[in-house]
Amino acid sequence: MRKALLLVAAVGGMLMACTDKKQTTENSMKQELQLTQEWDKTFPKSDKVEHKKVTFETQYGLTLAADMYTPLNPPEGGKYAAIAVSGPFGAVKEQSSGLYAMRMAERGFVTLAFDPSYTGESSGEPRRTASPDINTEDFMAAVDYLSQLENVDAEKIGIIGICGWGGIALNAAAADPRIKATVASTMYDMTRVAGNGYFDSDDKEESRHAAREALVKQRLSDFKAMAGGVVDPLPDDAPQFVKDYYDYYKTERGYHKRSGNSNDGWRVIGTQAYANARFLYYINEIRSAVLVMHGEKAHSRYFGEAAYKYMVEGKADGYNFIAKSNPVPENKQLLIIPGASHCDLYDGGEKNYIPWDKLEEFFKTNLPQ
Repeated sequence: MRKALLLVAAVGGMLMACTDKKQTTENSMKQELQLTQEWDKTFPKSDKVEHKKVTFETQYGLTLAADMYTPLNPPEGGKYAAIAVSGPFGAVKEQSSGLYAMRMAERGFVTLAFDPSYTGESSGEPRRTASPDINTEDFMAAVDYLSQLENVDAEKIGIIGICGWGGIALNAAAADPRIKATVASTMYDMTRVAGNGYFDSDDKEESRHAAREALVKQRLSDFKAMAGGVVDPLPDDAPQFVKDYYDYYKTERGYHKRSGNSNDGWRVIGTQAYANARFLYYINEIRSAVLVMHGEKAHSRYFGEAAYKYMVEGKADGYNFIAKSNPVPENKQLLIIPGASHCDLYDGGEKNYIPWDKLEEFFKTNLPQ
């Protein structure tokens, strides 16, 4: 009898321990963030939408901060189609992604512009860290959040990824069939450039090995060391695309105090995992609609063209993937915008290059109201 009582007590103790552990885990995911309440965006506030700050949790136990934009006039069916937006890589929601979100809300969508994990107002330490898995989860967690809103149709959710988040958006769309429409705007494939260098100029084992040697030494010397961001002051002989970055991130046009690209960049080892991963392996299996758009003069154009070709044909320059045809290639689109540079698609540039009407048409076709 005594043994039986001891056994019951032991089992009860284990159950209580498991319950306590579960509660601790749930509590650790719900972190209280200190969110800026005043309007501190790089673009003026629209009087056509309602704006509010929100937070949501990821499966990695991080809390993300976001701006939600809602149209003033509800749709006839009572529920909106929705779009989650993030990017550029190293930027914050007060910059390009917030502008995209606000403009699409003006056109009838509930939108969510979020700061990625370890970035901006979102949680995560050390700051400005990136991971292929964590960043893909950021998009999927945004879809989780939108799916549970009472005024959103969970069957009509799309995403927009800008610059480095264009490649992440494609990876998320390949992983998550809830995403019914994806726009990759002026996209980078961060895994390709991290492993191969720009234009695949360092696509050789010797270069990758040297980079790996340097990174492991950095891990033991100062694993929180920062590097990168947009160069300042700007050298006279800087390439045009570096000048374009400076013109956006270092001037009133796009500067923001919380943006890594506007300031001190990323941790030196913060993107180490990107160099040993490849985002686009399964994007030729995306069944939902995809629009890849690039400026004609963008230095990054080759990323988007390769991604589009791989989605449609199952093969592309720069990728040693197994050639497989896409089950639904006809709903993939490539849009090259005449005269536009890479950063012109951040905010439209001087000539308002962002094709808002095209984006509205794409999402309303594939997320019908």
